[in-house]
Amino acid sequence: MDPIARFKEGQRVAWAGFAALERITGTAAPRLVSFAGVRPGAKLLDVGCGTGVVALTAARAGARATGLDLTPELVARARENAAIAGVDVDWREGDAEALPFDDASFDVVVSQFGHMFAPRPEVVTREMLRVLRPGGTIAFATWPPELCVGRMFALVAAHSPPPPPGVPPSTSWGDPAVVRERLGGGVREVTFDRAMMRFPMLSPQHFRIFIEENVGPFTRVVKTLEGEASKLASFRRELEQIAAVYFEDNVVRQDFLLTRAVKA
Repeated sequence: MDPIARFKEGQRVAWAGFAALERITGTAAPRLVSFAGVRPGAKLLDVGCGTGVVALTAARAGARATGLDLTPELVARARENAAIAGVDVDWREGDAEALPFDDASFDVVVSQFGHMFAPRPEVVTREMLRVLRPGGTIAFATWPPELCVGRMFALVAAHSPPPPPGVPPSTSWGDPAVVRERLGGGVREVTFDRAMMRFPMLSPQHFRIFIEENVGPFTRVVKTLEGEASKLASFRRELEQIAAVYFEDNVVRQDFLLTRAVKA
């Protein structure tokens, strides 16, 4: 297995337990759908859809939604969520770097904290724009490197094996200058905004335990450090310290970047 394929397999496995966070990420989904200007009847693709919170929100707004994710456990949960809500969405298991759709198939392509974890930004950007019709809208939510979640992922990276050569940090998608460069001349009317996801927790310690148990990359670090007590204690201490900076009124504030552009 080549390094990129191995990296993707690790991602697929790591995110399998992410469903526990859907109640939180679901609160951010309406903001992205609104920011993308989703209209009734629009054909929408949600890339890295996870448990389907954005695609379901868009479908309730009248869009003809499709959701795609690399992790089969999350796609299965998305199907369950759609059945419970009585909403019709086309769910697909697939790779954001090789979207199984024809050129110009969608009016809107969105991603909430999803496409940013694909290893090759130039490939996933090309694919998302390929399946978007000219004049269509691409919009996504990403984590800035300097804020809460970005700092948390930097901590994970410091305690993890390095990614394959040429794979940048996922949080580089949270830098507007980098985003502009990646979108390039294939788009116009690039627009940025900020929004916040509120993560209810009783303390930074509660938050750390929840993240360790439910967010794959953090769970993996904890398992790796189980035999090194001092390193594990340091990791946990640093994670709680980051959370404490953004903790107020029993909420951990998680600010994110919104990007929107029109395909030229």
